[in-house]
Amino acid sequence: MANSVAVSVDGLRVVRGGREVVRSVSFDVPRGTVTGLLGPSGCGKTTLMRAVVGVQVVAGGSVTVLGHPAGSPVLRDRIGYSTQSPSVYADLTVRENLRYFASVLGAPRSDVDRVVDEVGLKGQADQLVTTLSGGERGRASLAVALLGRPELVVLDEPTVGLDPVLREELWNLFHDLADRGAALLVSSHVMDEAARCDRLLLMREGELLADDTPQALRDRTGTPDLEQAFLALVRGTA
Repeated sequence: MANSVAVSVDGLRVVRGGREVVRSVSFDVPRGTVTGLLGPSGCGKTTLMRAVVGVQVVAGGSVTVLGHPAGSPVLRDRIGYSTQSPSVYADLTVRENLRYFASVLGAPRSDVDRVVDEVGLKGQADQLVTTLSGGERGRASLAVALLGRPELVVLDEPTVGLDPVLREELWNLFHDLADRGAALLVSSHVMDEAARCDRLLLMREGELLADDTPQALRDRTGTPDLEQAFLALVRGTA
């Protein structure tokens, strides 16, 4: 059914600096799932995510998000996006940042306390962002992305620099969001996070090597773990 698909990418091409960095990529992101976008650094993951949220100039193909062309104004408060680099103001506290972004998005003020709790920043809510660790700043940016209960959440390497306990808590949160009906597109270059996803998009050098469930990729490659499956796909032995 068309309404079960949050994102539909068809033949997407992106050229940057005269080089094709995304090469005729096609895939769908279903609602109510966590879709992992995995591959080595520099393979095109961030560029692809930028195209999905509508901030990347594309050379060809199409990206449809929640039934509208990517970047349409109507999507502004329906998508949550967290970049690799923290996107919060350093001279404001975490709570002040969230109040500001909630007002921009038209999200209820009560959302501030909810998202602070969801990302585990209760103890740092009234600290200036400039005093936070790198991992805490990343969580503050994630909190902004969760304001207003978006239907699509796009997260670019959200667990970088976090300890194993917090990573586990965030992945549980991602699946809770999916259970509520949101679609999540989560990038990582750490293959051990692949097994936490409902579906996987494996990228290398701007191309999509696979689009399948973790177990189907293991079965297809005849390998016991997903890192070996990725290597088999790269080597063309699967």
